[in-house]
Amino acid sequence: MTAEVVGTPFAEITDRVRGRVDERLGRFLDAHPLPVADLDVAEGHRLLREFVVDGGKRIRPTLCYWGWRGAGGDGEHDEAAITAGAALELYHAGLLIHDDIMDGSDLRRGRPTIHRSLARSPDRTSGRTFGDSAAILLGVLAQAWADELMGEIETDRVRLREIRELFYRMRIEVISGQYLDILSHKTGHQGVEEAMAVTRFKTAKYTVERPLQIGAALAGAEPTLLDAYSRFGLPLGEAFQLRDDILGVFGDTAVTGKPVVDDLREGKHTVLIARTFALADAAQRELLHTWYGNSALDEQVAAELRQIILDTGALAHVEALIERRAGQALDALRDCPIAPQARQALTLLAGHLTDRVR
Repeated sequence: MTAEVVGTPFAEITDRVRGRVDERLGRFLDAHPLPVADLDVAEGHRLLREFVVDGGKRIRPTLCYWGWRGAGGDGEHDEAAITAGAALELYHAGLLIHDDIMDGSDLRRGRPTIHRSLARSPDRTSGRTFGDSAAILLGVLAQAWADELMGEIETDRVRLREIRELFYRMRIEVISGQYLDILSHKTGHQGVEEAMAVTRFKTAKYTVERPLQIGAALAGAEPTLLDAYSRFGLPLGEAFQLRDDILGVFGDTAVTGKPVVDDLREGKHTVLIARTFALADAAQRELLHTWYGNSALDEQVAAELRQIILDTGALAHVEALIERRAGQALDALRDCPIAPQARQALTLLAGHLTDRVR
């Protein structure tokens, strides 16, 4: 990885980090064959390996890398930063597998989810139960391997302890955010503040803030830089999730790899939907209560719900919120004491995360 960023297309920067992370993940998984000589177990391992290595945008490893570079990491000796990013990606894979089970999702990245793939395996009399249970185990395995891979980072003892403390904190935060998310399904409709709390813990801290800080800690950053990365990462992570919520309703399945009716059928409690309920009139609210979270929802009804989101102004509100959060992040980045190359790369990443169409 060279130190040059100026004039380098963003896609090229991303591809370089992704290629290194993919290679590191492949080496790690090849060195960890399952100890059980069983064809069905081998099939589960194959699905997990394919899911980990052959998919994903590698957002967290990329942010970890530039967090490291921004803290003074040497671009010619980046193996530790790549390993940390690979560990984050392994943990993320396990979390996605579990998230898909909880959401009952059929597709992820344009392919059948792990639990759906396992449920369709031949000679399974109780396919759904088996698929869910086996996928839970594979998700746990990915997360256990993430912990092992994080332990393979070669650095001094003090830095390794700081990295692991941030990694452990990140795991507690994202699990808490996930818990708040599923709790909202039990308690019913939640307000904007509650939905934003889920956004902060389930996504903003997990996807942006902590990966940046883990990279920085790996380079021996002072607490002032970790705080600066927090001021940049939290609003950017919130904007990223708000964009994701919009794409979950208005996106293109061919681009996102996930049916755009899933969030509506699931009744996902997002800031977008919380704002829609708050602004809806009586007739609109009745339609929302009837169909939002209803498994029988079809594309025709989904179109009606999308129109309500538009007519209430909820979509425009969330778009403005994304713009404000992204602006806050970039303002914080301008004051961040990091090298110009890292600042430019993080500026490009910020635009990619908040303006994306997938």
